[in-house]
Amino acid sequence: MKPGILVISHGSREAAWVKLVDDAVTAAAASPRLSDIPIVSSFLEIMEGRLIQDGIDELERRGVTDMCVVPFFISSGSTHVDEIGQAFGLPWLTDLEGDLGTFRVSANVRYGLPIDDDPEIAELLAANIAELSTEPSNEALLLIGHGSKEKVFHERWQEGLMKLGARLRAVGGYKRAEYAMLLPDQAASKLAAMLAANPEEAVIVVPLFLSRGYFTNHVIPTRLTGLEYRYNGKAMLPNQAIVRWLERQMLEGLQRLNEK
Repeated sequence: MKPGILVISHGSREAAWVKLVDDAVTAAAASPRLSDIPIVSSFLEIMEGRLIQDGIDELERRGVTDMCVVPFFISSGSTHVDEIGQAFGLPWLTDLEGDLGTFRVSANVRYGLPIDDDPEIAELLAANIAELSTEPSNEALLLIGHGSKEKVFHERWQEGLMKLGARLRAVGGYKRAEYAMLLPDQAASKLAAMLAANPEEAVIVVPLFLSRGYFTNHVIPTRLTGLEYRYNGKAMLPNQAIVRWLERQMLEGLQRLNEK
């Protein structure tokens, strides 16, 4: 058996976004515990020459027979996480068919899990918003993620956001934590309802995105126009907590390969 690791993230036309992802994967791969393990960073779309099939082909060219796949996504409610699994031949979560087809892969594949409500990532987010907080016991959080309109995926997003909000409350001592998705468009109505119900509480908006970009810089502020809130637009990268998360997923994936 020769193990290898394929990290899959979304991809972007923004070079800075791609560099942040690549830097995090490279830093995780530098762990002494991962020495001599072939590791490739690939992308769901946009990045021609570095798409998922390219990554599979590269690992198999290096002789990999057992492949640990790390979905570098925020939520198991992402339809992308399911469509990638479908393309590896795994059972479908719903009858919603992805458009990736079926990957050409000879290696045995073990598919991992996305970030969801990982406790270390909750601490990362708490550190991101600490500069916006002056009196946590009188402040509320509004977590905003991409979301999904599809029922099963929506419910998974909902569950992850609720759990992550609870972790953030525990870490930072905030009065309450609510959540909203951009798909469907919930952010403005949820924030307006929070302000109306508890006008004495300041609301801190927490974006759940890997990297700063279109959604953090444009979509969220635009959706919340005219409403009062605190926001710094900080995303999860760059941060050593993400590097540690990636390293942990890689090591756990390798362990699962060894247990098969």
